[in-house]
Amino acid sequence: MVRTGSARRPAERSADTRRALVAAACDVLRTEGFAGATARAIAGRAECNQGLVFYHFGSVMNLLLAALDEVSARRRDRYEAALESVETTSELVALAIQVFSEDLDSGDAAVLVEMIAGAASTPGLGAAVKERIAPWNDFAVAALESVLGRSPILQVVDSAEVAHAVVALYLGLELLSHLDGDRAPAMALFSQARRLAPIVELLGGQLKEER
Repeated sequence: MVRTGSARRPAERSADTRRALVAAACDVLRTEGFAGATARAIAGRAECNQGLVFYHFGSVMNLLLAALDEVSARRRDRYEAALESVETTSELVALAIQVFSEDLDSGDAAVLVEMIAGAASTPGLGAAVKERIAPWNDFAVAALESVLGRSPILQVVDSAEVAHAVVALYLGLELLSHLDGDRAPAMALFSQARRLAPIVELLGGQLKEER
């Protein structure tokens, strides 16, 4: 008779190895950058044989994309939950500030920035990274519509186009903050947005009254 527990152990060990490699890939991207994210470096961080990188993922690039997927999924789950309680433009700006700060503090921003940097010199990587950024446009659309969906403002601007601009600006701020090691200019811009938020709320209310 085959014991169920014994049959599961290899699969469990395999899953543990995959998780360890993904976590190690995230750490190496944060600390060593894309250029330093080699099979040897990642396997060393995961304390396993570098051949397991290719056994489980086929290539270093697939592993790095899996690391980006892991970071993105974790961030999306966290911020989609936070978005459910957002009702005003001011609260939306506050959430954006929270997201930005947490991304920099955790190093999650560095993972994306390094993958974008690597895409410049790695054929095919750019399209794969772009595909993984696309859901954040959907998140931005949902964020805008959750706050402005009942406002006439969205009748004169396209939420998808505004969301695309917001994501592009956000990525640019993360990139510059990561490269400069200085988030002060970005936080100053967020402070301006916080001041403008009540005006957007007031404008939305005035447009409703005029209608």
